[in-house]
Amino acid sequence: MNTMIARSLVRAPTCRPTCVAFCHTRPASQLPLRGQTPSRVFATSQKYLFGRYASNNARPTESGKDGQNTAVIPPKKPVVSSGDPLAQVDKSAQEQRKADWAIMKEMSRYLWPKDSLSTKLRVGLAVVLLVGAKVLNVQVPFYFKNIVDAMNIDVGAMGGNAAMIAGSMIVAYGATRIGATLFQELRNAVFASVAQKAIRRVACNVFDHLLRLDLNFHLTKQTGGLTRAIDRGTKGISFLLTSMVFHILPTALEITMVCGILTYQYGAKFAAITALTMTAYSAFTIWTTAWRTKFRRQANAADNKASTIAVDSLINYEAVKYFNNEKFEVGRYNGALQNYEKSSIKVATSLAFLNSGQNIIFSSALTAMMYLAANGVAAGSLTVGDLVMVNQLVFQLSVPLNFLGSVYRELRQSLLDMETLFNLQKVNVSIKELPDAKPLQLVKGGQIRFENVSFGYNKERPILKNLNLTIPAGKKVAIVGPSGCGKSTLLRLLFRFYDTDSGRIFIDDQEIKSVQLDSLRKSIGVVPQDTPLFNDTVGHNIKYGNLAADESEVIAAAKRARIHDIIASWPEGYDTKVGERGMMISGGEKQRLAVSRLLLKDPPLLFFDEATSALDTHTEQALMQNINSILKEKARTSVFVAHRLRTIYDSDLIIVLKEGSVAEMGTHRELVDRGGLYSELWSAQESLFSTEGESEVTAGEKGKRA
Repeated sequence: MNTMIARSLVRAPTCRPTCVAFCHTRPASQLPLRGQTPSRVFATSQKYLFGRYASNNARPTESGKDGQNTAVIPPKKPVVSSGDPLAQVDKSAQEQRKADWAIMKEMSRYLWPKDSLSTKLRVGLAVVLLVGAKVLNVQVPFYFKNIVDAMNIDVGAMGGNAAMIAGSMIVAYGATRIGATLFQELRNAVFASVAQKAIRRVACNVFDHLLRLDLNFHLTKQTGGLTRAIDRGTKGISFLLTSMVFHILPTALEITMVCGILTYQYGAKFAAITALTMTAYSAFTIWTTAWRTKFRRQANAADNKASTIAVDSLINYEAVKYFNNEKFEVGRYNGALQNYEKSSIKVATSLAFLNSGQNIIFSSALTAMMYLAANGVAAGSLTVGDLVMVNQLVFQLSVPLNFLGSVYRELRQSLLDMETLFNLQKVNVSIKELPDAKPLQLVKGGQIRFENVSFGYNKERPILKNLNLTIPAGKKVAIVGPSGCGKSTLLRLLFRFYDTDSGRIFIDDQEIKSVQLDSLRKSIGVVPQDTPLFNDTVGHNIKYGNLAADESEVIAAAKRARIHDIIASWPEGYDTKVGERGMMISGGEKQRLAVSRLLLKDPPLLFFDEATSALDTHTEQALMQNINSILKEKARTSVFVAHRLRTIYDSDLIIVLKEGSVAEMGTHRELVDRGGLYSELWSAQESLFSTEGESEVTAGEKGKRA
């Protein structure tokens, strides 16, 4: 399915995919001010594509040489966030300032990283070029004044001297403007890599953190809202970094220089007007921007909601089609966009009010200064060149002043957009390693023991209740029982997607909480109920089980999973795209790809969670024969969760769960003879199978006679 919604899917068994979109920003030299509210377009950029082979427990890597650091920078002090990091919560002015300063402090680490000398040199060079550009800009009005004064005399009386002086001033004027422009563009070019590298590192940092969060986070978060929040945040990074270096302090420097020149050259009246203008302009900008913040929060919340609806509808495209609910989904999306439209109109109208007020303040100051300068010319104390210079200096002041107002407005918006991005990094990683965790050592062949385990996804509805069971090493064990009794939950606990509420889990007498997560998860292979496939080739999806495998090993795994012949019959073979979530291949083919991926990983502990439910009987039997031969050959501990008891009747041990506890266990024959829950399930399935089989035979015979 063609999708414009995400760039990376953080998938977990039976969970909704969590999309993470990291959108690109323009280079610093092309960075626009976001003064106008853009049209709402549901799409994300393809600038930042994360590594296709990212692990679900990826960790930060070490730094490289200067300027080549590709590692993520973990936050200094991860903070436990008890609320929703995507929530747009109104804050007091003091709380907002505190949050803004925290973000700017965090971003300063990317602007001046301790581990990258080249980045520091680039920032330093950019600042030098910036100062040079500002100094040259201030010189321009002086040359303009001299040109006007040189031409405002009797050229005939002066001979060619006036023209010569004016000509030299014009050359100097042009050279100064060209020099200032070159310095500015060189500054942008030098700083571009700093900004883009920071965007990459922040994006990787957030992506790494999202992959390390527990399964519950990804089950409860709305994909579209998460995607849009991160998209907005990454767009604000470049603007924030550029503002910190090129806008705030440099603009203050230019304003100081211009004010000093006006005061020194033309007296206290000009200085008083300048000071009053600065005070009024700054106060109005700060007050109005603070007032507008609530409108921006409302727009962000509506934007998240609209994206969530759109992503959810596109991900569930088939369900929408099956029930002819296209108009309903479009109506939901339109309703969310209407809320976004209302909020955006408030943002735009309040921006118009801000811009109008700023222009009125500045135009009033310009008029007053030009009036004073004109009086000076009329009185003979100033020349026409002075009048022109005052005009130039005031406009020279207007550029940084207007820019500072725009920067402050956009800086607040960027900080607001980045707030969610950094809140995500503060979400507590609940599944952690102990400081002294050791690698898992399978010294007994992979015995698994649950000891007094209780667990529930929420406290009101416990799933497992004081569960005790042992899965012997090297044996084929089946876990069966009614739906909701906790069969798949056992795997999630063993894999440490969740930790138990009470009790302990052991593998070869090693409590899983005391071993390294990486070694634990490498030792376990899973074929889940909902087969997670990437929107990539068949070969890539199989190779995902072992990224170091070569083509022959991939093909061998596919053959064992009884899928190679089917793949070979496709025109593009192993280069065939499986589509979004594997929607372009059948359910049975998806399951066999998942089995082949597991066989390629070749872990010592195997879990099959309804791994053959989508297969026909003939293919299922052939696949199970291959799996059984592998299990006998390598004596792997294997656990099969199944509803169809015919697929597991030959297990060495069958464990029957009921209401979160072990109801009975034994071999197939022992359990049937016992006449308990398993016997009832077996009899019911056998009766159904016999009835369906007879119906099929009867239908077939009628068809032949016809």
